[in-house]
Amino acid sequence: MSDGDGELEARLVEQEEFEPSDEFVEQANVSDPAIYDEFEEDWPHSWERAAEMLDWFEDYDEVLDDSEEPFYEWFVNGTLNASYNCVDRHVENGDKNRVAIKWEGEHGETRTYTYQDLYREVNEFAAALLDLGVEEDDVVTMYMPMVPELPIAMLACARIGAPHSVVFAGFSADALATRMNSAESRFLVTCDGYYRRGDALDHLEKANDGLGGVDHGVDATVVVDRLGDDGFGHDLKGNQHDWDDLLDTHDGERVEPVARDAEDMLFLMYTSGTTGEPKGVKHTTGGYLAYTSWTSHAVLDIKPEDTYWCSADIGWITGHSYIVYGPLSLGTTTVMYEGTPDFPERDRLWELVEKYAVDVFYTAPTAIRAFMKWGTEFPERRDLSSLRLLGTVGEPINPRAWKWYYKHIGNEECPVVDTWWQTETGGMMVTTLPGIGTMKPGSAGPPLPGIDARVVDPGGEEVEAGRAGYLTVNKPWPGMLRTLYNNDERFISEYWEEYSDPDADEWVYFPEDGAKIDEDGYITILGRVDDVLNVSGHRLGTMEIESAIVGVEGVAEAAVVGGDHEVKGEAVYAYVILEDGYEGTDEMRDKIVAGVEDAIGPIARPEQVVFTPELPKTRSGKIMRRLLEEIANDEELGDTTTLRNPEIVTEIQSKVQND
Repeated sequence: MSDGDGELEARLVEQEEFEPSDEFVEQANVSDPAIYDEFEEDWPHSWERAAEMLDWFEDYDEVLDDSEEPFYEWFVNGTLNASYNCVDRHVENGDKNRVAIKWEGEHGETRTYTYQDLYREVNEFAAALLDLGVEEDDVVTMYMPMVPELPIAMLACARIGAPHSVVFAGFSADALATRMNSAESRFLVTCDGYYRRGDALDHLEKANDGLGGVDHGVDATVVVDRLGDDGFGHDLKGNQHDWDDLLDTHDGERVEPVARDAEDMLFLMYTSGTTGEPKGVKHTTGGYLAYTSWTSHAVLDIKPEDTYWCSADIGWITGHSYIVYGPLSLGTTTVMYEGTPDFPERDRLWELVEKYAVDVFYTAPTAIRAFMKWGTEFPERRDLSSLRLLGTVGEPINPRAWKWYYKHIGNEECPVVDTWWQTETGGMMVTTLPGIGTMKPGSAGPPLPGIDARVVDPGGEEVEAGRAGYLTVNKPWPGMLRTLYNNDERFISEYWEEYSDPDADEWVYFPEDGAKIDEDGYITILGRVDDVLNVSGHRLGTMEIESAIVGVEGVAEAAVVGGDHEVKGEAVYAYVILEDGYEGTDEMRDKIVAGVEDAIGPIARPEQVVFTPELPKTRSGKIMRRLLEEIANDEELGDTTTLRNPEIVTEIQSKVQND
């Protein structure tokens, strides 16, 4: 590293605020700071600007009906169709030859769909679904990896008014059965298999096992042939149908998009619950689509001429909102990739950014930390100059990772939007608007215009700047969940009871996240309430401690959990991955402890620092902190079947016991 590079690194470490360039601001979709005041002064009518981004069959009468709080209704009596808004209108507006989806398989095979191609296949599959007996309001389950047939199937369901329920392909057969039973779904779309790190995985066998656990029986299953000659030789059963055969049968057919009420269900998305039973989050057509369209436009700065890539999986809400519905409603080109970031080489994502000249890239902090660990040589191999904007999603990003992303991927020219939101919120809630806001690494930013997010103490009073508390949302928003499927009581008890006062007509949404706020109104997410440690009466966010650890030279990633302690109540246990070339010595352990004490104080001093080559992660890349807590407390380990690397758990357990 040259002296100049060293000075640059030092400056970045010290810098706490970053401004978007004049060049970016000039071209940004949203660049007038007055938008915050406009939303506040004209709320809720200010949300009409989101609705105006869509084509409606019938105009709505009222922006918001709050007469049955917290069962809010948005764009009352308006009718529209999500498939029409994501496909037909672009064809009708003369953009039929614009690319809608660029797909790349793990082995490098590609498929390109123009909006005309998408229109044709969505119609043909919609006709096939109708022929199989799918009716309006029937829930169609999809258990599929990242193949183009997944968004096609989603849009086909939306076209005929059948809500979809996408189950992440990495989930177990039991998880599929549980979700189909909960949704009372009688239809499944799946595939024979897919590739992961070079291996062909048998997905249909798992799907068939899941179907065996569906209590009410299944009317029809559609199977996509992804593997071809690499397949496992499955014979389709009597009520199972080949995707290609169905499309051939309905070649050239057209299905008129059904007019759906704004409050009609667009999809179910199951998310984990504290009781162990997954929650079926219900999202509706008008409010959700308007909100994802507006946030894609305002936060991600997406333009129709862009090539945009969100590296999430469509099996999660990020993929629904910001691979499918948001980008396609804006008529842009969305990239889909089947494989992992490190196969066959650790520069695979940057190879694709270069290959497709990606303008906007949206990924997870988990991935960024992996990129940091692998080193700068991999992005340096590729031309990333097409990038205009970077984003992060899924969990808080620590300042060091933010700055690495900004420098080595964005070349200090791309704003970084650090977005906080949830499955339940439907879209982004807290982040900077890239054409307006100062960026503060580690802090998501202010609430978006129209979003009344606050940080409060246990009594519901707003905390002072610099103090930690609980994040709440004090006004409804169009993208919000409407209820939990067939469980209104749980919807109220899990999200609204904690801080609401129904007698005073004050309904407050509690997302169960800890946060702190600064003097500029910027919110830093500290993690789930369960991820806040109570050490000797002091509440410490695990994200704060993890950021301090990752700030130590040589540390690539860290996970912090609480362990039982006779004196402190809870003690800090840190599990640490080092960068290549660094060793887990006592000296390194001392540096980590000192780094935490310097950044936070002695109260946050780790009781134990455990060096490990990996952390236990789910197939979606989330750290399974529950298992790390069980190891810290020497408890019996819970289920590890959802992990992509279950073997690491016993390795970590052995290290802790022997230290």
